[in-house]
Amino acid sequence: MFHITVSHESPVPPYEQLRLGIIGQVRSGELAAGTKIPTVRALAAELGLAPNTVARAYRELEADGVVETRGRQGSFIASSGDPTRDLAGRAATEYVSVVRRLGLDDASALRYITVALES
Repeated sequence: MFHITVSHESPVPPYEQLRLGIIGQVRSGELAAGTKIPTVRALAAELGLAPNTVARAYRELEADGVVETRGRQGSFIASSGDPTRDLAGRAATEYVSVVRRLGLDDASALRYITVALES
């Protein structure tokens, strides 16, 4: 069941709320691979958003491998499942590589991560 809510009072931009909502439903299993998601226009009308806002969220989800577009058939949750964990793992590996090149110790690397997560 596809159900996303967007708060117009939130400091988080609507496209980002939509993107995170879809990722959350993929992770929880509510949106399984192959599930057809609403068209940009239909979802924009349902949520009271501009079509460009929904289109941006869909483009970013497609770039991350969460959504795949099949031409006139529409957009679907990608069959690859939840790629966000894979992307996060690769980002963490790249971070460690950079930290090592800079000669920082593990404690320093973790402090940078903690500060970044808190900001």
